Amino acid sequence: MTDRINGFWVALAADTREDDFEATMAAVRMIKGVLAVEPHVTAYSDWVAEQRIRRELIGKLHEALK
Repeated sequence: MTDRINGFWVALAADTREDDFEATMAAVRMIKGVLAVEPHVTAYSDWVAEQRIRRELIGKLHEALK
């Protein structure tokens, strides 16, 4: 039996101003079966997560170079 999909997430390469993103949101709305497109506002927790990942990667790189 095949699973049913009710939605998916799309990650942008970089934080984008909402007014600069209007054309992209309009294009996604044109895809068959798309019911709604809602932007996700960048939050402080996003920055914290990015910094933690960056620190972890730098630590791994440092260990690899030893």
